[in-house]
Amino acid sequence: MIIRLIKRNNKKHMTINHLNLVVNNVSEAITFFETYFNFNCELVKGDNVIAILTNSNNFTLVIMGSKNGDTSYPRDFHIGFMLDSTTEVDALHAKLQNGNISVPDVPKKIRNSYAFYFHFDNIFMEVGHYLNQTIESKA
Repeated sequence: MIIRLIKRNNKKHMTINHLNLVVNNVSEAITFFETYFNFNCELVKGDNVIAILTNSNNFTLVIMGSKNGDTSYPRDFHIGFMLDSTTEVDALHAKLQNGNISVPDVPKKIRNSYAFYFHFDNIFMEVGHYLNQTIESKA
């Protein structure tokens, strides 16, 4: 894993650079992340064995087919996408449903966010917007 250090307020911060997900169908996962989460497929290796996707924040999502058929994750493992508004959450929820993606939950207030959860392939996913965001600054 590559970790970049960012210097902000004279402090070094780390940011996650990439995530590798193992899925049942690499081609379907490419289409899913491009269509609904604004990723762009940069490279596909082999016959849809591995794909490298990036987004506008320079985050890299690596999608791999399983080498041994195991694509299971621990029960509570999930990935989350945070949007800028509740309107965007509602719009993505509708877009997923209109695309025949199974989204059994409706967006609702969950702790300090407005969000919904669903599964795509074997991946538990969260989409939300943080409510009452406050950024603390230590001088």
